[in-house]
Amino acid sequence: MIFDVEVAVVGAGPTGLLLAGDLAQAGVSCAVFERHPHRSDLTRAFAVHARTLEQLDARGVADRLVASGTPVAGLRLFADAKLDLSDLPSRFPYLLVTPQYETERTLEERAKPLGAEIRYDSEVTGLVQQPDGVELTVRERGRPARVVRAGYVVGADGMHSTVRQAVGMPFPGKPVVRSVMLADVRLSQPPPHVLTVNTTGQAFAIIAPFGDGWYRVVAWHRHHQPPEQSPVSIDEVADVTRQALGADYGMHDARWMARFHSEERQVPRYRQGRVLLAGDAAHVHSPAGGQGMNTGLQDAANLGWKLAATVHGWAPPGLLDTYHAERHPVGRRVLRGSGALLRIALTGPPFLVSARNLVARAATETPFIAHRLAGAISGVSISYPAARDAHPLTGKRVGDLPLADGRRLYEALRDGRFLLATSPGTVSSTAMSGYSDRVELVTTARAADAIMLVRPDAYVAWAADATADQTSTAQIRSALSRCCGSPARLQSVV
Repeated sequence: MIFDVEVAVVGAGPTGLLLAGDLAQAGVSCAVFERHPHRSDLTRAFAVHARTLEQLDARGVADRLVASGTPVAGLRLFADAKLDLSDLPSRFPYLLVTPQYETERTLEERAKPLGAEIRYDSEVTGLVQQPDGVELTVRERGRPARVVRAGYVVGADGMHSTVRQAVGMPFPGKPVVRSVMLADVRLSQPPPHVLTVNTTGQAFAIIAPFGDGWYRVVAWHRHHQPPEQSPVSIDEVADVTRQALGADYGMHDARWMARFHSEERQVPRYRQGRVLLAGDAAHVHSPAGGQGMNTGLQDAANLGWKLAATVHGWAPPGLLDTYHAERHPVGRRVLRGSGALLRIALTGPPFLVSARNLVARAATETPFIAHRLAGAISGVSISYPAARDAHPLTGKRVGDLPLADGRRLYEALRDGRFLLATSPGTVSSTAMSGYSDRVELVTTARAADAIMLVRPDAYVAWAADATADQTSTAQIRSALSRCCGSPARLQSVV
């Protein structure tokens, strides 16, 4: 098949835009098809967690996004229970509150100059897989439907994914909460906390600032759940907010309001032949913990370099299948964790609400438990499975380590390539011959006693102890060849 484009991405939300930027940077021809006529101006998701910001930092756009929002160093869960994020082992020890359209703008402004083609007003209406490619039927406004041929297709087109339906992929699950109200409003007086949240068992509300005078309000009432298509009034949102928080803080001038329901669903496989699914097309879950957009962005970060390696022909056998193997369990854990958090938040009887508040406070004040919760919610504790005989660092997230040349590791990752990270003098020049993508760690770095091959998504592909008698030239050359392609390709990994 002669391809019009090597990879077609369906959906220009955050997941599709990050993926398109990664593919374009890797030299893969990529087109994004989005059925809406222009980039969304809706706020939608508003929470960007630390691990997502790290991924954006490795692409050089995190600081730009941070400047658009409000960092929140602590999450208030219920009553006076607060989860401290300030001790996260990250350059971003907080939750960033910023509207989704800022995330999309930042990612699109990265993707386009790299060569990604983003086609709005282009609806994918059908898909047929062939042995050597995929044919998409695309309808653009004012033009007859046409066929676009691609080597691979990624469905990042949301919960009602056309791509998922076209390949007949089931989406098992169920609704979990209905008639949740969203509103972006002005307030006459600021709430006492940066992130204000509470639930009485009957009413739930959260208020989060965007940093520009607008606030996102999420509100729900157990005994008032009209159909999703019912209009939302600011009086209705304010009333539920008062019941949950004790005040509505002079809520006025709503610029956007909507009602939605939350579901818990996940596809059984993230890949079917030459079609892959990412973000809400692959998994949806409750909004508790603000995990949805973050999980989708990390799907894209995991998939992009693997898909590029496959297109370029240097991918080790089975590399593309590791996308499902690594990300499906993460999606399942997020689904279960956010679902549990939602059910706890919506506990009904007053005596259970009091007990929940006591347990939540005890958990957030117990260092070990609080550390585990912060790592899970922020995403910094995510790791991927490794072989039994692998070094303990294999599959683990790599922190933003200082380098001997004055840079940070995440700055060095911005070329989208594997990096061989070593301490000065621990690896012979023979072992790294023909491989130019290497960096030296400062000797005080916590990981300086190991040699690491760091993947483009800042996870460890291979590691060994940095001692001459344990790490041979053959081991390093074998790891480079196994993870990065044949020795002839080591100069240009992606």
